[in-house]
Amino acid sequence: MGASANDALSEAEAHRVRTLAEGLGAAIARAECILITGATTGLPDLVAQAFRHHGGFALGVSPAENHREHVGRYGLPDDGADVIIYTGFGYKGRNVINVRSADIVLIIGGATGTLNEFTIAYDEGKIIGVLEGSGGVADHLNEIIEFCKKPSTGAVFLDRDPVKLVTRCVDAFASSLAAL
Repeated sequence: MGASANDALSEAEAHRVRTLAEGLGAAIARAECILITGATTGLPDLVAQAFRHHGGFALGVSPAENHREHVGRYGLPDDGADVIIYTGFGYKGRNVINVRSADIVLIIGGATGTLNEFTIAYDEGKIIGVLEGSGGVADHLNEIIEFCKKPSTGAVFLDRDPVKLVTRCVDAFASSLAAL
């Protein structure tokens, strides 16, 4: 989950976090996970490209009800995932599907849509990884958690290193399975 092109990343910000996004995508692929994305632009697209380049399978969940609306109305790419599911639920509905379908939610950069995805994941007790130093809401989520003072049954991991972040999240998920 992260900043789309609509989140007005400046050219300098986009360039700075490109390496982080590519590292995150590669780390997810090496962990042999399936990637669920919003089938969108920006940082999630960069992560998905790197992930797929490293042999991963990406599932895109679109806010649109069909391909024409996905590309035309929403202006989203049709090549950012191996398979795209068209929900017709708009952005907020898509966000709920993405979060509920994921065992681990990773946050990179982001604005209000990413904050929405984070709060859904936090409220639902998901394992959440936040890539610090990626800008946007990702760099403020620790403050938001402290400000809200709401406990979660999940776990939130913050790290500046994409590989370490993915490893911590996957290890936490494996531990949760072992506890069952």
